Amino acid sequence: MVKEIEIRKPQGKIEEYFKKQYRKVIIMSKLENLLKERGPIKKIGVLGMGYVGIPAAVLFADAPCFDKVLGFQRNSKSSGYKIDMLNRGESPLKGEEPGLEELIGKVVKAGKFECTPDFSRISELDAVTLAIQTPFANPKDLEPDFSALIDGIRNAGKYLRPGMLVVLESTITPGTTEGMAKQILEEESGLKAGEDFALAHAPERVMVGRLLKNIREHDRIVGGINDASTKRAVELYSPVLTAGKVIPMSATAAEVTKTAENTFRDLQIAAINQLALYCEAMGINVYDVRTGVDSLKGEGITRAILWPGAGVGGHCLTKDTYHLERGVKIGKGELDYPEGADSIYVLARKVNDFMPTHMYNLTVAALERIGKKMKGSKVAVLGWAFIKDSDDARNTPSEPYRDLCLKAGANVMVHDPYVVNYPGVKISDNLEEVVKGADAVVVLAGHSAYSGLKADWVKKVTAKANPVIVDGRNVIEPDEFIGKGFIYKGVGRGDKNSHKIK
Repeated sequence: MVKEIEIRKPQGKIEEYFKKQYRKVIIMSKLENLLKERGPIKKIGVLGMGYVGIPAAVLFADAPCFDKVLGFQRNSKSSGYKIDMLNRGESPLKGEEPGLEELIGKVVKAGKFECTPDFSRISELDAVTLAIQTPFANPKDLEPDFSALIDGIRNAGKYLRPGMLVVLESTITPGTTEGMAKQILEEESGLKAGEDFALAHAPERVMVGRLLKNIREHDRIVGGINDASTKRAVELYSPVLTAGKVIPMSATAAEVTKTAENTFRDLQIAAINQLALYCEAMGINVYDVRTGVDSLKGEGITRAILWPGAGVGGHCLTKDTYHLERGVKIGKGELDYPEGADSIYVLARKVNDFMPTHMYNLTVAALERIGKKMKGSKVAVLGWAFIKDSDDARNTPSEPYRDLCLKAGANVMVHDPYVVNYPGVKISDNLEEVVKGADAVVVLAGHSAYSGLKADWVKKVTAKANPVIVDGRNVIEPDEFIGKGFIYKGVGRGDKNSHKIK
């Protein structure tokens, strides 16, 4: 029912306000009636079978209140293989993801999950989510590459039906849901967002290595373009949460929340990375300092200090700062900010982007201690994934490090126990083969396999009197290697980086 509102001869802006409120009531009532007629959400589609889409889809499928989940994946040369694997109950993600493959097998066997390249089946659904990457081709111009996302939105719009819910899970520039996404969906469907279908943004908040756990236990941010859209999105996500709760807000506020939380994390990492560089310059151990800072606890006290390392990778932290910056740039209001000052968020990005270069500089300095140059040296890169015990190599800091070594004339070999294929890079799972004869062994990923490295074994395989070892993840014990004649360098290890050669 349309609620009646009384307008007592308002004038000017007041009259316009009441007209808008009246129209809002009408719009809300139309969508609410459509949703009521459709009934509870039973069939769900997830566009994008990647690190977010796969766990999200199978968790939806595992919820008793949902009847069927379709995972949509293009049958392309690069990723079409996922379709058959998923339909066999197998996980295409080969890193350590507790419970994921078992859950895929369970929901496939139960007939509740299916992967398909047929996007026309979107028309069968009550709700569809989009989990598609949104990289920046060139962060300097703050222009994201939305081509894949736009393609997904067009597919959703083409087969959209009245009363359906569309949710963007991709990390996007604030304003995208109510702007670009809304416009494309309306153009493709001929329907009106907020009247004929519900539209919302519910960003993912997961970390590789604990995807299922994060989706179940983290609070879920849900923002619709109006109240009816928000309520419908809350209905979609509530059944998959075990410990987490749903936090409703507007679509744009949800977009800012996601980009801001990743920007803050990147800022925190940059802070400890810069502190690590300071500690190296002052000849002290950053991990001692970190322990001291972290010890200050009490009412209202927190420092949220993180860990330094060889660089920041992955799909999120490397670009979400730029989404936030772009949101301000294209926003409606004027930014009041110190004149000529750089954004602290962009500066943080520059610090983290510098860390692979710092690793290179540490390697060069270590080789110089034994009279070697990078040119002609063999460098063994340990770890191509950007994060521990995962096969996720998106925006890996290992790549710019390798490029610097190759540019300087080094012979580079790469080991990773999880990453099998990467464009233009030969990756071996044979650690001994990679380390054999190496002048420098460089740890760039904190894989569990590397924490067990023994100095005697590495020295034997390298067959060098004074091999170089550079630790970017603090996974080895410096004194063990220094005692065996290694030239050691580590991020933040100013206490050890100038040690005497044994």
